[in-house]
Amino acid sequence: MKITNKKTVVVAMSGGVDSSVAAYLLKQAGYTVMGVFLRLHDNYEEAERAARAVCKKLEIKFYPLSAKESFEKEVVEYFIKSYANGITPNPCVVCNKAIKFGVLLKMMKELQGDYLASGHYIRLRRKGTGNKEQGTNIKLIKGIDKEKDQSYFLYTLGQEQLRHLLFPLGKYTKTEIKKIAKQADLPVLKTESQDVCFLVNEGKIIEHNIFLRERLKMTVGDIKDLNGKKLGEHKGLPLYTIGQRRGVEIGGTGPYYVARCDYKTNTLYVVNDPNDPALFSDEFVVKNVNWISGKEPKMPYNTEVVIRYRHKAIKCKVCKTLSVLQALVSEKQEYAVKLKTPARAVTPGQSAVFYDNNEVIGGGIIQ
Repeated sequence: MKITNKKTVVVAMSGGVDSSVAAYLLKQAGYTVMGVFLRLHDNYEEAERAARAVCKKLEIKFYPLSAKESFEKEVVEYFIKSYANGITPNPCVVCNKAIKFGVLLKMMKELQGDYLASGHYIRLRRKGTGNKEQGTNIKLIKGIDKEKDQSYFLYTLGQEQLRHLLFPLGKYTKTEIKKIAKQADLPVLKTESQDVCFLVNEGKIIEHNIFLRERLKMTVGDIKDLNGKKLGEHKGLPLYTIGQRRGVEIGGTGPYYVARCDYKTNTLYVVNDPNDPALFSDEFVVKNVNWISGKEPKMPYNTEVVIRYRHKAIKCKVCKTLSVLQALVSEKQEYAVKLKTPARAVTPGQSAVFYDNNEVIGGGIIQ
């Protein structure tokens, strides 16, 4: 990845092995590298020390940036309000869009950088020519390491953003990255980052239900089967999501799985068979859809969809309208998705991401 014209890259530094090796690889390739650390919440000191130490080791400039207010508003409040409204959010998708590739791209421009880089395991494929890549179609491709691929979380990116992004780790496996960090003697954090970074209290990871109980008023209500028979009481509907088993506590019987949350009557409906048809769906609607190319594919569109992180892709047809769901599809950015085979626990609030083999085509939020 050697370069001829010296370019400046701003690297999003977390103190972890991935972003640290990303900065190392870019410097080795001949870029002028700067590190930026985002202060997102109150538990950043240890990570910032590690990021600062890595930058010192690499002899690159280090810039801490406070984004706590934006993070609280865009990510944490979204997380809380989503559960309060009966949907299961994906805060990492929102954080990538608003913070990592929103706030940081602005920071890159302020620092007069040419590119922004991160430690995501994903690849870019640039096609076409033109001054400063104007008119170039940039494709978002899964990372080589299937276990670490993070393409699911980045479907909100567009062509204008992708022109300024670099993902140095996409062609490596996690094992290879750890080996590079060891060989380079980088002073990185020994612990891996957690899925939801703000679920921490006094330095310890807490369950999201504990976090929600502290911020939302929980109202006890009935647990019923699908025939309306009362089985017990739940502790507050925001604590439950479709398909969930853990936390459905009905003494002496079970296990039970969440089939539906009725917020109008404050009722939790459950089934006792993990393969009950009530837990499966073969069609749903997505909103706020983003197409990576900037152009909507020709409809109807046959492709594959992933309905949650690490879930197996399912063949599907995407339409502007679908007979059963036609009344629901009213906005320009809403699409109906028909699955070839029913999927378990299609969950409102989660992201549905469309793929063509290893290429991310786009995605949206499940309704």
